[in-house]
Order: sequence, then C-alpha cells, then structure tokens
Amino acid sequence: MARIGFIGVGNMGGPMAANLAKAQHQVRAFDLSPDALKAAEAAGATVAPTVADAVKDAEIVISMLPAGGHVRGVYMGEDGIFANAVKGALFIDCSTIDVATSRAVSEAAKAAGFAMLDAPVSGGTGGAAAGTLTFMVGGDADAFERGKAAFNAMGKTIVHCGQAGAGQAVKACNNMMLAITMIGVAEGFNLADALGIDRQIVYNVCSTATAQSWALNTYCPVPGPAPNSPANRDYKAGFTADMMLKDLRLAQDAAQQNGVSTPLGSEAQALFALYSNMGEGGKDFSGIIEMLRGKK
Repeated sequence: MARIGFIGVGNMGGPMAANLAKAQHQVRAFDLSPDALKAAEAAGATVAPTVADAVKDAEIVISMLPAGGHVRGVYMGEDGIFANAVKGALFIDCSTIDVATSRAVSEAAKAAGFAMLDAPVSGGTGGAAAGTLTFMVGGDADAFERGKAAFNAMGKTIVHCGQAGAGQAVKACNNMMLAITMIGVAEGFNLADALGIDRQIVYNVCSTATAQSWALNTYCPVPGPAPNSPANRDYKAGFTADMMLKDLRLAQDAAQQNGVSTPLGSEAQALFALYSNMGEGGKDFSGIIEMLRGKK
C-alpha cells in the first residue's frame, strides 16, 4: 500500500482520506482546522503539523482545497509541496479550480520533476463517504495509471479526460449542466404544484420519461419521491449552493475566455448568486426550488 500525504481533509477531503486509510494506505493528513484533523485521525490517518510533514516521504500527495489561490500556495509556496516532496512523488489535485491555474501548477510540477494530475470529483459528501465518487482526471496516461489504486479506494468511476487541465474542464461542463438541469426540474415541480398535480405522480412519470435526469431521479428537489435527496432533510447540504455558484463562475469564465455562448449557464449563475445573496448559500443547491417558488 502507498504512503499518501493528504492536504485538506474537510467535508470532502476527510471522507476521501478515511477511505484511503480503510484501504490500508498510510495516510498523513494536514488541514488548518483542528476539528478536521481530529476527525481524520479518528478515521485512521496520522496527523501532520505542517504541509511539509504531510508530504516529506509520501509516494502520492492528494489535495482537496477551496480555490486556485490555495492550490498555488500549497504546491508552489516556500514551505509547500514542491519544496518538500520526495523525488518521484505523484501529485493529485482534487480541488475544483479554474483550468488556467490547474495547467500552470501542473506545468510547474513538471518543470520541478514531478508528475501531476488534476482530478476534480462529482458525487458530493455522500459520494465521498461511500467511496463512490466520479473522478475526472487530466494529465499524462502514465501518471493516471500510477494513481489508479488511490482513485479506486475513493471512487467508483474514474475517467481519464486528457492532458493537464482536462479534468477541470470536464468538471466545469458537468456542473454547469447540472445547475441548469436542477433549475428546470425545480420549475417543473413548481408548475405541477400550481396545477394541483401530486408530486409523486409527477416523479413517477417524469423520472421514467424524457425528463429523467440525475437531478430528478436521484436528487429530486421536493421531499418524498427520492428518499436520499437533501429535500428530505430541509436541504442540508450534500453540495452547497455556494459551491455550485463557484463552479458556475468557473464555467462562465472559461466560456468567455473561449468565446462560447452559454446563455442558460449565465442565467443559472445569476439565479444561484441571488439565492446565495439571500443568505441561503450554505444550503444544498437543490434548495433553489424554494427561491423559485417565492418561498424565500
């Protein structure tokens, strides 16, 4: 089993690190949150006091961080990963960040003699805990093969999307589609409510007809039809509205930089920004149905 340094063991990284430890990998974890480190230790990881200590003898270094600036700092900083990792270590960044930053850090890793993969995930905290995440991976094929054992301990679907930055690009496309779809599903249920149609009937028909989607079938934004959806827990987040807004902004930045028209993606960003500004950003993104029906 591999020696793995894990940087960022919060809501997503924590369960991922726990699954690596469960698979008998030796995990050394670092996070700025004492509570996150305490939970990681309880799940089988060893706590590292600094980034340098977490990566000093690691064969694989995995990071799950909030934004591109954090990734640059953790990897390229004076006391960061590049400066302290052993020769030949493989870096896997699972953060969701902009493509340009991902490619820049990957190029810097290559120049320093390291292999690096960008590997953002889909599946939320539930998928992280269950070990069923989807990984969208960018980077060299050889590095992808080296990382497979780690990916398999944390996820169910692992897809090599192309060279550096390709994983981030696919993630931006995926989440833009998801946000647009969720808004459509929410509007459909709101219309059905106004027309006096039972929600279960709407679900039974639409989830097996041409409207079927993950947003409807698995993550239905109204309580009842999909028992595991956040709608049944007052929209306690599996994936927050603020995180969806962040991803939509990344998608729109990429669209603008490449001259691509995404009017529905732009509108989805505006709606999630409004929802977040109403103080609901910590709720699950499917909770936007409440705003759309005028409840908030």
